[in-house]
Amino acid sequence: MTDPVWASIHAERAALAADLAGLTEEQWATPSLCSGLTVREVLAHLTASASLNAVRWMAGVIRCRFDFDRQVAVRLAEQLGATPAETLERFRSVVASTTKPPLPVVAMLGETLVHGEDIRRPLGLRRDHPVEVVTRVAAYYQGSDQVVVARSRVAGLRLVADDGPFTSGTGPLVSGPTLALVMAMTGRTACCDDLDGEGVELLRSRCGAGTV
Repeated sequence: MTDPVWASIHAERAALAADLAGLTEEQWATPSLCSGLTVREVLAHLTASASLNAVRWMAGVIRCRFDFDRQVAVRLAEQLGATPAETLERFRSVVASTTKPPLPVVAMLGETLVHGEDIRRPLGLRRDHPVEVVTRVAAYYQGSDQVVVARSRVAGLRLVADDGPFTSGTGPLVSGPTLALVMAMTGRTACCDDLDGEGVELLRSRCGAGTV
């Protein structure tokens, strides 16, 4: 029986690959919502994440002397390829992969969803993600600081989705689309513009450039 979370990951990857099929060279060089990275580089990062099992991940961490940012940069460079077409082809090759670093599967779903939007938003692309998928990711991030600080960022705030069942926390209200809540939870300042409520400015002040 197929794990529904992996099925969602594969669907999100396939949709992203399809969305990027017609990009120009200039579009591939567009800055993403991840500070310092182009959309092409974020895609290579997603390929790297889908290519690293726990053993290879730990070997890389040790080789980089536990410098996790350096590990990310090294693995990204490995998957970038010589051209944007090669970057995309490498990503397509891992669409159905179930390989992952030592993280919960839902964290992989979150990474796929968030980085997909890091790429799409600057390019003016839109995907209507299934609400149950975005809700699952929101529920994970509101309770976790693993991989990316999210739980601490929304501490003392009441989050309420206006397009699905997600709610969390107590305090000043932050409301809006579930996807915008997820993106703001993970530090994407620009996505606070899609939110309403007396808690939005506090959340905005806790955001920074999106991180890998």
